[in-house]
Amino acid sequence: MPTGKWRKGNKATGKKGCEMKRTKGTEPKEKLKAKGQPWHLRLYIAGGTTRSQVALSNLQRICDEHLAGRYRTEVVDLLKTPQLAAGDQILAVPTLVRTLPAPLRKIIGDLSDTERVLVGLNLIPRKPA
Repeated sequence: MPTGKWRKGNKATGKKGCEMKRTKGTEPKEKLKAKGQPWHLRLYIAGGTTRSQVALSNLQRICDEHLAGRYRTEVVDLLKTPQLAAGDQILAVPTLVRTLPAPLRKIIGDLSDTERVLVGLNLIPRKPA
């Protein structure tokens, strides 16, 4: 839940109900947790395919550059252990699953678009449209 101040309704627009107004200098609790908490990432791959190898090297690069020692990765080869796909509901490979910090996040693909991966992991904010 975001931090800030609650206010009821808006007299100028006539809107009723409660809304959250973010106070300057505050960050979402998820971001605050992420700063000190270790990251647990699980990469699901299918054997030694080219896309799997590219995803693995991209994950290593992203973690080294942006998480600097605050992460633990696990690589799950679904050709060897297909029963593990059911636990995280994996439908396509390669898929990266962030289990910590909460909430769970999934990114499908070879992780070559670094900016999209960082937004997906919530390491950087999403750009406004």
